[in-house]
Amino acid sequence: MVFEQVVALIANQLKMPPEKVTRDARLVEDLGADSANVMVLIMDLEDRFNLQVEDSAITTLKTVGDVADYIQARQA
Repeated sequence: MVFEQVVALIANQLKMPPEKVTRDARLVEDLGADSANVMVLIMDLEDRFNLQVEDSAITTLKTVGDVADYIQARQA
């Protein structure tokens, strides 16, 4: 559930088909996100999941799977 919502947000933000947004896809290297995309994505995730992403965590979120796992861990 969380993963599908993360994929939808990322695909929408980066204007690409959701099937390109795989668990192992790296946000910057594989999907072409820049720093502005990442910041907007973080804000969208915070709104959607009603949580606060710590600044220190942002640099550790490299793949789509990292993002989904981070959110899931904070919802438990």
